[in-house]
Amino acid sequence: MPGPVVPAVFHLRRARDLIDRHFAEPLDLDAMARAAGFSRYHFARGFKEAYGETPGRYLTRRRVERAQDLLRSANLTVTEVCHLVGFTSLGSFSARFSELVGASPTEYRRVHAARGAARIPGCFVMAWNRPGTAIPEKPPDTPRS
Repeated sequence: MPGPVVPAVFHLRRARDLIDRHFAEPLDLDAMARAAGFSRYHFARGFKEAYGETPGRYLTRRRVERAQDLLRSANLTVTEVCHLVGFTSLGSFSARFSELVGASPTEYRRVHAARGAARIPGCFVMAWNRPGTAIPEKPPDTPRS
C-alpha cells in the first residue's frame, strides 16, 4: 500500500525555507532543487508556478529586503552591506537594489537617516554575522537542595 501523497508545494516550501535561512550564502539552482527533491528544471518551473517568481528572483528579493534593514539600522558602508547579504558585486547589488526599491542604496540610506533612528554600530553587525560566534544558551538553573 503506497504512503500518502505529499503535495509538491510542501517540497517547494523546503527550498524556499532554505533560501530564507541561507540567503547570504552562495546558493545555486542545484542546491535549491536538491532541498526540494526535484530536478533543477522541474524545480524552477514548479517554484515559479507556486510563488509567482523564479527562485533566483526570490533569492535576490530576500537579499535586497535584508539590505534595506541593514541600511536603515546599521552603521555599515554600502559595500559591507552588499557582501553581508550575499552579493559579490557592488554594481549588481546597486542595480538590483535600485530596480526593486526605486532608489540607490545610498539614496535609500540618506532618506532613512533623516528620520533619526538610532544606528547599530557596524562592528556589532559584523560580529553577529560571523560564523561560529553564536552566544551559547544559558544552562538551565539547577534546583538547590
